[in-house]
Amino acid sequence: MKAAVVSGPNQTPIYADFDDPKPQDGFTIVDVAASALSNATRARATGSHYSSAGNFPLVPGIDGVGRTENGRRVGFVLPEAPYGGMAEKTRVRNALCLPIPDDVGDVLAAAIINPGQSPLGALRARAGLQAGETVLINGATGTTGQIAVQIAKHLGASRVIATGRNAEALARLAELGADHTIDLTAEFGTLQTELETHTEGVDIVLDYLSGPPTETVLAAIARNHKAGTPLRYVIAGTAAGAATTVPTSVLASTPVTLMGSGIGAVRVPDILQAAKDALQIAGTMQLQIDINELPLNKVAEAWATNHDRRRVVFTV
Repeated sequence: MKAAVVSGPNQTPIYADFDDPKPQDGFTIVDVAASALSNATRARATGSHYSSAGNFPLVPGIDGVGRTENGRRVGFVLPEAPYGGMAEKTRVRNALCLPIPDDVGDVLAAAIINPGQSPLGALRARAGLQAGETVLINGATGTTGQIAVQIAKHLGASRVIATGRNAEALARLAELGADHTIDLTAEFGTLQTELETHTEGVDIVLDYLSGPPTETVLAAIARNHKAGTPLRYVIAGTAAGAATTVPTSVLASTPVTLMGSGIGAVRVPDILQAAKDALQIAGTMQLQIDINELPLNKVAEAWATNHDRRRVVFTV
């Protein structure tokens, strides 16, 4: 079969031949129609993701959409290595195949699975978001952050604050449901004032940045957080750094629970439910996401290109 093939760590995928997946008890062979390029897909493909097995060659793609051998249309997550979604066929555990609403097309479904399940898993399974709570999305200008703003509102957040490092993308977040936006590139004094003014009463932070922006947000919340009010802080991405330093003063002065969200921190059944729900929500509330649809044979070129906050979906 034809597939995107990664031959080793930190290698760009090439469009090449790869062995077809063989049938196996407990697994479904899926004829793939579409698979998206996400940050997690990139990291796992290059071997830098914490969940990477580090075995090569492999086919990238942690999710996608296709049809089973009996013609049933399904979404899928976490194909069985070395097979991924960016191929003509892949092999997926039966339990990891998802129903897709009839009114959600293949490309939209493939685009939504990852950025939809991420905030659903983080806000619901990890943070336990309750209707009426206030949520801050740190790093909301990327694809997943933009979906997170919409999902938080859908789950009943009364107020959503969004931070980011791109002024144009921040402006759009107001259209997607953000009640207030904060530019993380602002002059330090201005940023501190903005954070301290608008983070009072925050119940949950969903953070896609980590690194220095996380440290800045935590420090501002600690200075302004209402005494005794629990804060759930969920780190779900590392776009600005792989590590975060948390001052002891923040932990001593704020009743904060720090947690992660990802494969391992969120149970597979919860990931699966979040992906199913993301597809249902996409059919009912028309989640807004910008998509670049490309044929799979353009994988090498697309892998090396900046797509300016648009979700790349490869069609097979």
